[in-house]
Amino acid sequence: MDNNNVKSDSITKVEESIESCNLDTDQNRQSTTETTLSKRQLKKIRKKEKWLKLKPEKRLRERAKAKEKRAFARANNLDLGPSRKYLKSCTMADSPCKLNVTIDLSFDELMISKDIAKLIKQILRCYTLNRRAVAPLQFSLTSFEGKSLDEMGKHNGYEHWDVKFYSKSYLDIFPKDKIVYLTSESENIIEELNNDHVYVIGGLVDHNCQKGLCHRLAVEKGINHGRLPLDKFLQMKARKVLTVDHVFEIILRVTEGKTWQEAFLQVLPERKNAQPVLKDTASNSDDSQSKNETDEVEAEGETTS
Repeated sequence: MDNNNVKSDSITKVEESIESCNLDTDQNRQSTTETTLSKRQLKKIRKKEKWLKLKPEKRLRERAKAKEKRAFARANNLDLGPSRKYLKSCTMADSPCKLNVTIDLSFDELMISKDIAKLIKQILRCYTLNRRAVAPLQFSLTSFEGKSLDEMGKHNGYEHWDVKFYSKSYLDIFPKDKIVYLTSESENIIEELNNDHVYVIGGLVDHNCQKGLCHRLAVEKGINHGRLPLDKFLQMKARKVLTVDHVFEIILRVTEGKTWQEAFLQVLPERKNAQPVLKDTASNSDDSQSKNETDEVEAEGETTS
């Protein structure tokens, strides 16, 4: 037998043995990775994979539905609102409304991941509302870093939004004497919005674990603070807790020309069961309210009332 052939056969067998070992190692590594993930984690991964697969189909259905809605509105002479083309050209820089609203995102360490995700969703809605407005607010995010930045990163294209993003604190961006921190703990009732001021909404979703925190911080830092005139215009049996996007939309509607009462009634969800205060009792509403009626608002998605 030829020695060279023997050597060649031996080398081939060794190579095959090495490849087999590598394959077994890769399979074991994959198996180990799967076993280290909990059932919940695997479920989330599979759910996301399914969502990504169905996303294009869902987008097509949404576009078809929107098209039908527009066709129905035209056929029935319904107001379609500003055109998409017009809204694209209507930016904050060109807006006649110069009122500044910023969301303070310095509370990352006080929230769990689930609540940070809720907050980012509320910010997404704020952006949508502002983008569809004929006269957008001057909208910004401050202390935009850390966990909030990571969560926002899951939404592709946010970098191109018509929003000002600042990693610094609002105190480093805006003049201190122009800042008004919105918090329902404040004794200062905001009667009118001032274009010269910067209204800060606390980006905190904590389910009332940090009640009054924004007010305490404003007092400690010597910042102006105030609360929306909710009690003056509405009667509510439910707790007066407003989400970040509710506060943002109320301010937006007032800048569009609605009264405080009209804005509250339009924005607040039906579950709040808000009833307008009659004119003859409105003047007495501030005197009759108790401390228990001035609940919060840095919670649950929940900021300023």
